[in-house]
Amino acid sequence: MNNLIRVIIADDHPIFRKGLLQVISAEPKFKIIGEADDGDAALKVIEEMQPDVAILDVDMPNKDGFAVARTIIERRLPVEVIFLTMHKNESLFNAALNLGVKGYVLKDSALADIVNSIKAVGSGENFISPGLSTFLVKRSRRSDLLTAATPTVKDLTPTERRILKLIGEYKTSKEIAEQLFISIRTVEHHRGNIATKLELHGSHALIKFALENKSDLD
Repeated sequence: MNNLIRVIIADDHPIFRKGLLQVISAEPKFKIIGEADDGDAALKVIEEMQPDVAILDVDMPNKDGFAVARTIIERRLPVEVIFLTMHKNESLFNAALNLGVKGYVLKDSALADIVNSIKAVGSGENFISPGLSTFLVKRSRRSDLLTAATPTVKDLTPTERRILKLIGEYKTSKEIAEQLFISIRTVEHHRGNIATKLELHGSHALIKFALENKSDLD
């Protein structure tokens, strides 16, 4: 079957690994193509077998799950990663998501979650154990707060937006002053206010921002 999701699993606890293998093997759409008991062996299996999904224990000998995931990214290996962990640790959770890990499964619920996590990650989606939902909500709230705190063109007055638009058209302060019938000194004052409001620094920051946000200035 071409629709099979090809899986490898790396965990240094043989009894736990065997339990997961039994659950995964019972799913007809999955195919176990390799296993490993440490990070080095996991990388070797991944490179040789080229699975669709690699299930990695965060705490493995030689290379832990993070080291393996970083190597996968560095070598551009076409495999999605699911982390297994016994730790309900928010910093580890955020570090994993920042690294691009698609699945994050707690070991105490792995037998119940592993099938759904492979289905999701194998389809290009994300899966997080329900026991970590609080971390996900906190992460989303922080992202929303950061977005809300980031200055945008909406923080500018109509005149400032018009001047920024002209800056994006490579107009000099003299040309802007002539077009708007104001003094060059007033234009320079507006430029300073715009830079301050948008927290821009450097001689080319204004024009770079204007070009990147051109559609919002029309």
